[in-house]
Amino acid sequence: MTFTTRFAPSPTGPLHLGHAYSALLAHDIARAAGGRFLLRIEDTDTSRARPQWEELIYKDLSWLGLTWEEPVLRQSDQLEVYHAALTQLAERGLIFPCSCARSDIRAALSAPQEGAPLAPGVYPGTCRHRPMSDRKTGDALRLNMRVAVQSIEMPGFTETGAKHAGSHQLDPDRLIAETGDAVLGRKELETVSYVLASVVDDAAQGIKRIIRGEDLYQITFLQVLLQGLLGLPTPEYHHHRLIRDDQGKRLAKRDDARAIAKYRAEGVTSQEIRRMVGL
Repeated sequence: MTFTTRFAPSPTGPLHLGHAYSALLAHDIARAAGGRFLLRIEDTDTSRARPQWEELIYKDLSWLGLTWEEPVLRQSDQLEVYHAALTQLAERGLIFPCSCARSDIRAALSAPQEGAPLAPGVYPGTCRHRPMSDRKTGDALRLNMRVAVQSIEMPGFTETGAKHAGSHQLDPDRLIAETGDAVLGRKELETVSYVLASVVDDAAQGIKRIIRGEDLYQITFLQVLLQGLLGLPTPEYHHHRLIRDDQGKRLAKRDDARAIAKYRAEGVTSQEIRRMVGL
């Protein structure tokens, strides 16, 4: 199958230099291999996604010299596919409804815990006993991590980024202690979380290498587990260095001073952007 990469931004603000680096790197790697580069719009967060930001994504990436295949996959058009994946997990008893607010979780975590200690912020399992038949409006859907890691042989993945290069095997004890019962369906919206939607899309689009920032490295272990649970292929992963501001902080969409559109308006060229990010 053809070597394929992707860039999958959310239309919730302007793209900045960090996005430029990730998109350019994925595009360059695909083109060097004679492969395919895809653009995906991850717009399931309808409370923040805006059409004007999506239009700006196309404009910014075109200005940077990137080309991609049409049509562009938009996650808001794929909700039935994601719900089918949730249903598959539910039928195997791998997810449960959760009504806990953040304050409930903080209170539970501050109480004495039995068993192995959990990492800070890991869900303590308050609603884990609830069956799916007990789901109420507004409940989130969580993965029962203890059941999930016992249901399959632990998969692994290959990392090609310099910092974590090599083969990695999932550790069930670490998944329980450090990831816990992750949210797969969000209570605020009738949709699924990023981790599940991206796993389903990467498989459907035949992505062979996922190229993204170092800040997303830890979530890879959960996504590889979901691939195993759903019987989906596991691509290679490449987590690259982050582009930071003058104070060393990771760029965010609120950093308008680093927005690609701002540089373009000031007359900076796309080649100068490449030099700025070290390409």
